[in-house]
Amino acid sequence: MPVTKRDYYEILGVAKNASVEDIKRAYRQLALKYHPDRVSADQKKASEEKFKEVSEAYAVLTDEQKRRVYDQYGHAGFDQRYSTEEIFRGADFSSIFEDLGFGGSIFEDLFGGFDLFGGRGGRRGGRGADLELEVSLAFEEAARGVAKTVTVPRRELCMDCRGEGGERTTCSGCQGAGQIRQSAGFMVLSRPCPRCAGQGSVLKKACHACRGEGRIPVERKIEIKVPAGVESGMRLRLSGEGEGGKRGHGDLYVHLSVKPHPLFHRDGADLLLDYPVHIAQAALGAAVEVPTLNGHVTMKVPAGTQSGTVFRVRGKGLPDVHDGRAGDLLVRVTVETPTHLSAAQRRLLEELGHTLGEEAHPSRRSFLAKVKDLLTR
Repeated sequence: MPVTKRDYYEILGVAKNASVEDIKRAYRQLALKYHPDRVSADQKKASEEKFKEVSEAYAVLTDEQKRRVYDQYGHAGFDQRYSTEEIFRGADFSSIFEDLGFGGSIFEDLFGGFDLFGGRGGRRGGRGADLELEVSLAFEEAARGVAKTVTVPRRELCMDCRGEGGERTTCSGCQGAGQIRQSAGFMVLSRPCPRCAGQGSVLKKACHACRGEGRIPVERKIEIKVPAGVESGMRLRLSGEGEGGKRGHGDLYVHLSVKPHPLFHRDGADLLLDYPVHIAQAALGAAVEVPTLNGHVTMKVPAGTQSGTVFRVRGKGLPDVHDGRAGDLLVRVTVETPTHLSAAQRRLLEELGHTLGEEAHPSRRSFLAKVKDLLTR
């Protein structure tokens, strides 16, 4: 059963008499909302479908001729006249994507590889592919920020042939159109030319430098500036550091992985630290030296502190990656029971135990009262 397409105006949420500027504004908002790189992994597939849908609507409604055909015949008549590539051909996405910071290579991924940014050039004539790289950081590097130099293997445009692969000649199969059209009743079907793979031209003599590929493999050293406060799973985008193409370089996406710290755990911009104290310190109170990421600070443990009590040391956490404000250090005190006692220590504890009454153990006194009440019901 064929899928019924939604109305293009409904998809973009604009009126049928909307201006091109209104359509562009609507598309900007929806492109930000549905771009696959801006959603979680479990939402990616659904987001890709939405992104394709709004992009197709934008391509049609911003083209005067296509919009006129669509308004007159609707989807049924329009889809008979235009293939997917023809729908997008000539559409101006570049200015919007530059404003939003998106790369155009998403169209190659979602729409099958033809060049949507300029005629029949195919992948050879398009923007270079985006690249991905994973960088591992020490906990302290992520906390303070760091500049790292990495080696990125990538392909760049061959300067000897300017990305053409060599000397080219017009394809005889499609006469340079890049498409083969076939009539089926009242319908006209269009498909990429199998002889030139939609290029419109074929290689006559291969370039010696790139052997007909149009690009050559290189390794580039790139400095990555990691801001303070990043955490595992975050991603940095380096514009123009991806692979080269005739319409410019793609982008490099750096995925960050932060190694755990032996002492600290993070909760957003806050740091968590478990700090052990002995019985005397907890009972009598003490001033203790607590480690931070920037040296030690003195923290006061009040007399009678119970195990599990959390103290907050202001401003000794991590900087927020967005606004730079420092989080706090949360110190959770753990009262340790001694396990290896000397004879003198054992004797002193036994004497202490004989002198302690219920008043010294308010939590235990409350617990025993509840047990006694339960047993007497």
